[in-house]
Amino acid sequence: MFADLALIAVATEAIIGYPDAVYRLVGHPVTWMGRLIAWCDEAWNSPTLSFETRRSRGVAALLLLLAVAILSGFIVTDVVASLFPEFVSLLICGVLGSSLLAQRSLAAHVAAVATALERDGIEAGRQAVSRIVGRETKNLDEAAVCRAAIESLAENFSDGVVAPLFWMIFAGLPGGLAYKAINTADSMIGHKSERHLAFGWAAARCDDLVNLPASRLSALWLVLAAALLGLSPGGALATVRRDARYHRSPNAGWPEAAVAGALGIRLSGPRIYHGVAVEERWVGEGNSELGARDIRLALRLYRTACGLQIAVLAVIALGLRL
Repeated sequence: MFADLALIAVATEAIIGYPDAVYRLVGHPVTWMGRLIAWCDEAWNSPTLSFETRRSRGVAALLLLLAVAILSGFIVTDVVASLFPEFVSLLICGVLGSSLLAQRSLAAHVAAVATALERDGIEAGRQAVSRIVGRETKNLDEAAVCRAAIESLAENFSDGVVAPLFWMIFAGLPGGLAYKAINTADSMIGHKSERHLAFGWAAARCDDLVNLPASRLSALWLVLAAALLGLSPGGALATVRRDARYHRSPNAGWPEAAVAGALGIRLSGPRIYHGVAVEERWVGEGNSELGARDIRLALRLYRTACGLQIAVLAVIALGLRL
């Protein structure tokens, strides 16, 4: 296990995030992966090819992406270990691994939605939430903007924080990079559009698989956080049991249901994607007319869950060292 590496990574990201100066200078691992995915999509995903051929090429693209990500992780780890003492190399790899997590930036983006609503009204809120969701936002009312922000917070807690940390714990920096490669591929080509239904099939299926353990774990952290905050851990558990399996995603429903139950609200429901109305089942049985205050409360729940995760990871890392 690489609990000490993961602990350094998550603590670094919580404190400093990914500095803008670093991004401007060298970019970000996700942008590097994105360029390779975009190249594969352009070069290999010709609409003139058969469905099966495009699906096979999508599998090949994902395997290439994984090979590059895993090999990069091993090379970086080996080079750093050969140049520095053990503890220093651990610190360096942990800091590098922090770039694969998004707990600080996620909180900032979601908080920006609440701030926009409070200061500048609904239009500013729509613009702020459009940066973190894929649905159309131009006609959303305040309640729908708030639901979208909280849903994004719940889903990305799982696949932007818990999942990369989970795979880093068990497979080190190569494991974290491999997960991020799969997740990035899914976000870019794992859609059911005409262009990507075949080519993105492997990315979407693989993303569902690698996110499965983290989605359940993220729901657990949220239930425990609800208990610490005096919210409704029982409601969170009941909502997960009742609604998580009916969500459009096999994984996102778990943290989303936990948040809805803990806060006593309703999430999901009807929405519009690319001009098409989608009738989604509601998650939770509480109030659906939400405001900026509900976003703030969801953020408090999220931060507590992140803190719990770090505390448990610290105990594990210490236990392995003793």
